Amino acid sequence: MKFDKRALGVIAALLAITLFSSTYVVNEWEQVVITQFGEPKGEPKREAGLYFRLPFVQDVNRFDRRVLIWDGKKNEITTADKRFIWVDTTARWRIADPLKFLQTVRTEIGAQGRLDGILDSATRDVISAHDLIEVVRLSNRVLSIEPDADDVGQLDDRARDKIANGREKLVGQIKDQASVLAPQYGIELIDVRIKRINYVEQVRRAVYKRMISERQRIAERYRSIGEGKKAEIEGRRERDEKRITSEAYRKAQEIVAKADAEAAQIFADSYGADPEFYSFYRTLEAYKKIVGANHTLVVSPDSPLYRYLSSESR
Repeated sequence: MKFDKRALGVIAALLAITLFSSTYVVNEWEQVVITQFGEPKGEPKREAGLYFRLPFVQDVNRFDRRVLIWDGKKNEITTADKRFIWVDTTARWRIADPLKFLQTVRTEIGAQGRLDGILDSATRDVISAHDLIEVVRLSNRVLSIEPDADDVGQLDDRARDKIANGREKLVGQIKDQASVLAPQYGIELIDVRIKRINYVEQVRRAVYKRMISERQRIAERYRSIGEGKKAEIEGRRERDEKRITSEAYRKAQEIVAKADAEAAQIFADSYGADPEFYSFYRTLEAYKKIVGANHTLVVSPDSPLYRYLSSESR
């Protein structure tokens, strides 16, 4: 009886393991290829749900359905106009044919390696066939801040060349060229972008030096213009200051002359009204100016000043 129970338990466990091994779940972000002894069996499973397989014989190979990222390494490329630059690219891709993907590259790591060769080669072919200005600029659109007319002649002639393709079209050419080879590995290339473009170190230092020299030259020109404007303003200020001072002096002299004339008229009117009082007043004014504190005045009896000092005049 005990043996029968033990046998039944073993059989039940084997049945459970067999049942568990014969089912598998496909998630929403997955696609599955079933292989039997390494050979694919049936069509890939792309719909999410529960599926069955032969246990212990068939293997479940899972692949991502989502958009994946490829980031390439910087490549040193020479453009058609002999400019040495670093180009850093990135791409978005997905597994479009999981069966072919399994047969060719098997894993995402293997796919990344294949994309390295495909995209790096396409990038090098397209970039090396065009001038640097085509890689940098998108179109012939006029920049919002253009150099001054005096500075345009100092710029590189190539910077003013007309752009026939532009960066967007070149990126499209890279994608088109790479898309020809990618499907043979079950890969669909969705998008390709250039992340960064820069000169190689030696050229970059020379370019920076030239840019600094050019900016310094422009700064000196603006500084010279500013000094000229400053001298012009200073001259105008001095001229206006002299004009204002001269005008003020003239008006002041007119006022003083008018006041003196009015004072003389007042004195004349006073003298005409009472000559004796006027003479007395003027003599007192003379005393005030002649005699100060602690002074001794010696006056002759014949002097007009003595007239109002004597007792007879009182």
